[in-house]
Amino acid sequence: MPHDLSHKRDIPVLFTAEEIQSQVDRLAQEIGNSMPQDVMVISLLKGSFMFTADLVRALHGVGMKPQIDFMTLSSYGSGTSSSGSIAVNRDLSDSVAAKHVLLVDDILESGRTLHYAEDVLRQRGVASIKIAVLLEKPGKRDLPVRADYVGFTIPDRFVVGYGLDYANYYRELPYIGVVELH
Repeated sequence: MPHDLSHKRDIPVLFTAEEIQSQVDRLAQEIGNSMPQDVMVISLLKGSFMFTADLVRALHGVGMKPQIDFMTLSSYGSGTSSSGSIAVNRDLSDSVAAKHVLLVDDILESGRTLHYAEDVLRQRGVASIKIAVLLEKPGKRDLPVRADYVGFTIPDRFVVGYGLDYANYYRELPYIGVVELH
């Protein structure tokens, strides 16, 4: 049973909206310097929707011409740790064959979701694939997944905001905060 956090209004800030935007701009510059101008951005929903929107605008700002599609995978349900199995809730609507793909996710922890998505995309014949994550928790990896572009490295804390949720709450926060679950 999820903890009742409905009474919590003030979530302690880990990264401000300004710090996040600064990292998004830095990532766009790195991606722009190392990937083809015409790139297919695949956003893993739901958690990465804010990051992806800001990143795509920033990619445009550095002269790229990103296309975008979405895939929804789930491994959490309403809990706080991965269930271990991946479910495809929404698949891509466009073909990725022979395209240069930037796979975007909110957080890299166990690596299961990104590993699964990367395998699916490779099976579909992408020309190349790079991974961008807003957050990375080192030491949590179950599978050998490496992000090519990382916004922030964070400690093993449960984070919410800027698209990340707890039981589908807190996605709307303009910052990333820490939730203490007791």
